[in-house]
Amino acid sequence: MKSIHKTLKLNGMNTFQNNFDALEHLIFEEGLKIQAIDFHKDLDLMLIILNTKAILRQKISSYPRLQKASLDQLNNFELIANGAGIHWLQLDEDLSLKGFLQSEL
Repeated sequence: MKSIHKTLKLNGMNTFQNNFDALEHLIFEEGLKIQAIDFHKDLDLMLIILNTKAILRQKISSYPRLQKASLDQLNNFELIANGAGIHWLQLDEDLSLKGFLQSEL
């Protein structure tokens, strides 16, 4: 996450004020996107790998539909909006890169 903070500061963005605009700028103007996702149910861990090679960590249990899903269901996702989000059709769940980044700040 330090690389995200560093990128925000290098672009003249304060990470404590107006986080939403800074995150949207990174995603939609600078091209930050989700490249891959890896699940480790036994560790309650979802790894979100970004195109910058940064890795975001989220607890699967933070998302009730994901927590109840099988590993096969978790792996049956689609990256949407050019990597700005994740969609699970079977689980009726959508999560966004912006939301992941907000939880990291």
